[in-house]
Amino acid sequence: MGKFLESEKLKQEAFKSNPFYFSDSARIDGVYKNKPRPFCLPLEFAEQNLIPEIRETAILHFKKHKIKWHDGQNNKPSNHMCDSQVCCVNFLFPFANNPDTLAEVLKPIFPALKNMLPVEDSKFVSFEWIGQENYLGEKISRNGKRTRGANFTSADAIVMFNRTDNKRQVILIEWKYTESYGGTFLKIADSGTDRTAIYRHLFDSPDCPINTEILPSFDALFYEPFYQFMRQQFLAHEMEKSHELGADIVTLMHIAPTHNTDFCRVTSPALKKLGTSATNIWSKLVKPEGRFISISTEQIFGNLSANQMPQIKPWLDYIYERYAWVSET
Repeated sequence: MGKFLESEKLKQEAFKSNPFYFSDSARIDGVYKNKPRPFCLPLEFAEQNLIPEIRETAILHFKKHKIKWHDGQNNKPSNHMCDSQVCCVNFLFPFANNPDTLAEVLKPIFPALKNMLPVEDSKFVSFEWIGQENYLGEKISRNGKRTRGANFTSADAIVMFNRTDNKRQVILIEWKYTESYGGTFLKIADSGTDRTAIYRHLFDSPDCPINTEILPSFDALFYEPFYQFMRQQFLAHEMEKSHELGADIVTLMHIAPTHNTDFCRVTSPALKKLGTSATNIWSKLVKPEGRFISISTEQIFGNLSANQMPQIKPWLDYIYERYAWVSET
C-alpha cells in the first residue's frame, strides 16, 4: 500500500469532520469491505462524497447513461473518500456547464484551443467514455450492451474543443489519485484467457500507435499501468480513425498528483531501460507526437485563483481544503 494513500486516508478522515460539507450522520465511520473505516462515509450517505453543488446533477448524469460508480451502490458513488473516480468527478464535473472557465483551465496545456464543445447532454465534460463502437473487440455480455465504467476499456473523462487551425480535438482523460501498482503479470486472466489475443490485431496493425521498434515485446505491456495505457491509447487511436464526435485528433491525457510518488514505479521489468517512470516511458512509446500527454494535477489546478475566476470560488475552496496537496509546492 502506497505512502501517499496512507497519508490521504488521514487527511480525508480529518476533512470529513467538517460540518459545512457533511451532515452529522455522514461523519461517523463508514463500512468498506465489511469493516468500519474512519476515512469512509456510511453507505446511505455516499452522495456526500461529492461536492455539495454537484451531488444531484452528477448522480443523475451517471444514472441516465448507465455509468457505473466504482465500488458504488444504489446509483451512488463509492463511500471511500480516497476513491479516484470520486476525485475525478469532484475536480471536473463542476466545469460540465461552464465551457469558458474550462477553456481557461485547459488553454495553458492546449494553446491551440479555440472554444469548448459539448460532448453529450449539452455538457462539456462527461465520464467513463468507452467509444461509440466496440473498437477494441472486447467481449460483450449476453444482453449485447457495453457498460461505461465496468468490464470495458474506458477513459475516466472526456472533453472536446475546436482549435485555431479549424481542427476538432477530443481529449480522453485518465485520472489518477492514490493509485500505485505492483509487478503482477496480467497476460493471462483469472479465467484463463490470454489477453494478448484480444488486442493482438491492434498491436499488429501497420498504424499501431505504439512504437514497436523500441518496445521490447508485446508481453512487456501487460503490467499496470502500462496495460491500461495500451488499451486507452488503442481506444483514442481508433476513435481518431473513425472521426468519432467529428474529431480530427484524439489525445490521451494522463493526470496524476506529483505528490503520489508511489505511482512512478516502473512495474514492467523489460521497460525499465526505457525510462524512470511509467508516464515517461509511455510518452516515448506513443506515436505520432501529441497523442499522449502527461501532466500533474498540481500543474493544472494548483495555481487557479478565485480573484481571476470568481465564479469558481466555492469549488476552489472545497478542492483546496479537501485535496490540499494540489496547491502545495
